[in-house]
Amino acid sequence: MIELEGVPELIDPVMVAAFEGWNDAGDAASTAVAHLEREWKGEVFAALDAEDYYDFQVNRPTVFMDGGVRKITWPTTRLSVVRIGGDKPRDLVLVRGIEPSMRWRSFCNELLGFAHELGVELVVILGALLGDTPHTRPVPISGTTSDPDLARRMDLEETKYEGPTGIVGVLQEACTHAGVPAVSLWAAVPHYVSQPPNPKATLALLNRLEDLIDVRIPLGELPEDARAWQVGVDQLAAEDSEVAEYVQTLEEARDTAELPEASGEAIAREFERYLRRRDGGGTAGGATHADGSPFPRGSGERTRPPKPPKPGTDDGDTSED
Repeated sequence: MIELEGVPELIDPVMVAAFEGWNDAGDAASTAVAHLEREWKGEVFAALDAEDYYDFQVNRPTVFMDGGVRKITWPTTRLSVVRIGGDKPRDLVLVRGIEPSMRWRSFCNELLGFAHELGVELVVILGALLGDTPHTRPVPISGTTSDPDLARRMDLEETKYEGPTGIVGVLQEACTHAGVPAVSLWAAVPHYVSQPPNPKATLALLNRLEDLIDVRIPLGELPEDARAWQVGVDQLAAEDSEVAEYVQTLEEARDTAELPEASGEAIAREFERYLRRRDGGGTAGGATHADGSPFPRGSGERTRPPKPPKPGTDDGDTSED
């Protein structure tokens, strides 16, 4: 039984979830939810029992000192709630945790129990995957759903994926079977620079989420962090001719594929975001493209990208939802 005595009645609530692990390349998705918690000062109101879902030899607890007393933090999934003010206030239920080690169906049913009790109207699950995408171009974001009506109404793709899946795919299907509208937003992270963090991918996810649920998300220092990340990777790639050549190949392939899609719809979406941010006082960290790609400026820590894969080898994760 779920007890929610400390949670007020929510306004048009949307649940936004992300899980560390297989579905979180570059930690882009879990960092996005952590950003929402931090910027809107989310208050944790529930945590799933760690012993029900986690193998502690895989996800180990951590020990810390609190006022001279040793305490243990157990790996789990926590729920918090934030209220977005303005002319049309609404609430977000934020779910952030680690992909469970076991009992995935029970895990999803418990989250759906919270969603039902809180009156959640939409579940948005964030994920990130490794892909053949250059770090110099806007981060590709795909929005998918299993609901054909929702796909048409919200301009999303109806998922056709077949293959291995993670907790993002399982939770989305659980929502569908329970009659809860659910959407997955995926960021594609360059496989040759997959180590976290990836603020550019996080920023792109938040911008797409902003469009999807029609709210203005405070971005804080994320745009500047994204600029610094890109400049740092630019510098490191320039030092290795093999990597630089590979990035150029990816750029050419991407530009060729996207040339027919320089549509009026994309231009309109960018202009709408500009107007929304201008009316709301602008973006704290600077200007960005519509999909979260920052205008280049600044410098960052240098983290060397690995060599690109040789033809015919496995280059990392695969897209799934």
